[in-house]
Amino acid sequence: METAFPRLVVAGSGGSTGKTLVALGLARLFAQKGLAVRAFKKGPDYIDAAWLGRAAGNPARNLDPYFLSAPDLRAFFQKFALGADISVIEGNRGLYDGRDVAGACSTAEVARILAAPVLLVLNVSRMTRTAAALLHGLAHFEPGLGIAGVIVNRVGAERHCRAVTAAIEHHTDIPVLGAIPRLAPSPAGPGRRREPNRGGGRGGRTAPGRWRSVR
Repeated sequence: METAFPRLVVAGSGGSTGKTLVALGLARLFAQKGLAVRAFKKGPDYIDAAWLGRAAGNPARNLDPYFLSAPDLRAFFQKFALGADISVIEGNRGLYDGRDVAGACSTAEVARILAAPVLLVLNVSRMTRTAAALLHGLAHFEPGLGIAGVIVNRVGAERHCRAVTAAIEHHTDIPVLGAIPRLAPSPAGPGRRREPNRGGGRGGRTAPGRWRSVR
């Protein structure tokens, strides 16, 4: 694919690892820095897509390899990513989870079709060296995929963060780009059952003020 389409796939080691939080944060950060951001969600999920659109400041689009062939998915992406400084593509479920044992329609397949680097979000709760083993396995499970970096999520104390980071950087060649502490569930955050308020009134499920509070 042409290098004129800067892009990044945000994937997780599994479901509920924090990839939506990271994708939203990156899209919002890039937008606040004055970049033209385009956001995409892998699969038919319209709720996460709506949140991504709010964060990016532009409508998000769905990339679904179940309905689109590889050439069509690539063309669809290029059509809506044209002119963007960066495109943030959020995956779903685990990186290699798909429709069958071969991983059809997985986030990894989308990353390969788009020749996009992968930022992996890894839940490291209650582990240290095991995080490096998991990451090593994910990085070498299938050919043709590049994990450019990892963000460790649900980190405990500072000592835990140092131990996990040291283990990953010693046993793999994948850099730790960030760490997110273990957080209590927040009713203000995005979720599967909360849509952003698109009308500005009481008709939406989440008040606009709540979105502002989590920026």
